[in-house]
Amino acid sequence: MFSIADKLINVRQRIKKAEIRAKRAPNSVNLLAVTKTRNAEELYSAMLSGLKSFGENYVNEAVSKQEALQALCSEKEYANLAWHFIGPVQSNKTKVIAQHFDWVQSVDREKVATRLNAQRAPEMPPIKVCIQVNINHEASKSGINIQEVETLCAKISALPQLELRGLMTIPKASQSEPALRASFLEMQALFETLKQRYPTMDTLSMGMSGDIETAIECGSSMVRVGTAIFGPRPEKIN
Repeated sequence: MFSIADKLINVRQRIKKAEIRAKRAPNSVNLLAVTKTRNAEELYSAMLSGLKSFGENYVNEAVSKQEALQALCSEKEYANLAWHFIGPVQSNKTKVIAQHFDWVQSVDREKVATRLNAQRAPEMPPIKVCIQVNINHEASKSGINIQEVETLCAKISALPQLELRGLMTIPKASQSEPALRASFLEMQALFETLKQRYPTMDTLSMGMSGDIETAIECGSSMVRVGTAIFGPRPEKIN
């Protein structure tokens, strides 16, 4: 049985090797731990192994977990953590998300962006936002079509309590390797174009446990990894 620390070593080695193969700068790819259904003790163990960024999909579970983890940490340890919301954003959850998260990677409509902006306390730093792109046009997934991205970028960049940081995607799971690579490269091309127009954009969030290497070779700057760090996922926490 490998520990979280052991698995993290393996994931970091995979990232490093992929950076070298792709001729990317060392440490140019950030690791986001996907922690849905994981408990506070597991997050604390990951934190002790150097992880600082956690991604959550479910609002109620996340807030409860944040409180539990805060009880395990020193004030300084907890202050150094960054919380990313990566699940579909429901309009009735935007207030809680605005209060408890540093990043929202799954913004896909103007209504959600406007609500997050209005509900972010003025004394808090702006929420870092990625637009979720439904790159393979799957009806079952959140995200917008590529053709709609620039319009939403313009809307978000005008909101003072949001900071437009990049794009996020979850490609179709059943794709062949060439099709997956094509999806990632399409995202990279869009990202590179938008970076020229929006200077705050620096994050291309794509790649998960099974496709870290391909995503990095296609320009990802942030991989979202859960299973490869924590093992098979338990049932969802209610």
